Amino acid sequence: MTAPDFSFVGYQPMTSVHTRAAQVFEGALRAELGDDLEFTLQNNVAEAGMKAADCLSLVEGGERTFCYFASSYSAHRFAEIAILDLPFLVSDRVQAYRALDGDFGDALKQIVRSSSDYELLGFWDNGFRHLSNGVHPIRTPGDCAGLTIRTGDSKLHQDTFAALGFEPTFIDVADLAAAVERGDVEAQDNPLSNIFNFGIHNHHRHITLSGHFLGFVTVLCHRPTYEGWGADTQTAVHKAVAQATEAQRGFAQAEDDRVLAELAKTDNEVVELTDGERRAFLAAVQPVIDAQLASLDSGLVDLYLGTSA
Repeated sequence: MTAPDFSFVGYQPMTSVHTRAAQVFEGALRAELGDDLEFTLQNNVAEAGMKAADCLSLVEGGERTFCYFASSYSAHRFAEIAILDLPFLVSDRVQAYRALDGDFGDALKQIVRSSSDYELLGFWDNGFRHLSNGVHPIRTPGDCAGLTIRTGDSKLHQDTFAALGFEPTFIDVADLAAAVERGDVEAQDNPLSNIFNFGIHNHHRHITLSGHFLGFVTVLCHRPTYEGWGADTQTAVHKAVAQATEAQRGFAQAEDDRVLAELAKTDNEVVELTDGERRAFLAAVQPVIDAQLASLDSGLVDLYLGTSA
């Protein structure tokens, strides 16, 4: 049997933990289906003049087979995915993995499958998100007041930052580094990997390890294509995703340690919040959390936070 052709699209450089995981995925697929299969990896759509969000339409329309994408961007379509973005409530990534690899993750997969042309295959670690800015250290919500902050296309993220006193503005991730360099925004939030690898630390001296969101990227497949494969191919894809997921999560945790070591060599000021300071941030965003919880399936919330809190 001839193996099908596969294409994978992303929006980060070859050195990123996501691209490296996509390469693991390719290798695992070849081990399962034979080295003669066709696999095309387009690691960064920005190099082709596209926006990061184009990855989603490319896969949903069937022009590409797979992509990864930050889960926050899908919350407007699949409301329950916003559970992953409840701020300041998750501090243990390994316990969050257990929820995503169990009943909670299965429920999200079914929700996506039933209302889109995506097959949600897994969840990769997009890192704890931290604050950076070029104005002053941030230790309290009061330090956020009036600062313009770049956000992704997520209402929950925007509401969270507004509650802290920031002035949020959406900028696509493909335009983020240039916007920071130009000074279009005074602050932004990202995993440490992106803060360092995108060169944001060169313009934002102050980095606060706020860990306000534990981000995930969804690994998505074009569902009609998926459903057209035989059972052997589907099984091979799931095995390959599992191997890539295990590797990617290891990459993500190691990357945090690497970047902190690199930042120690720079003149950046890295602020670690005390427990009391973190509680002050949580109190400031509690109205946003309460409003979000009122609109979400409480059973699914308990499946996630009850496992990971």
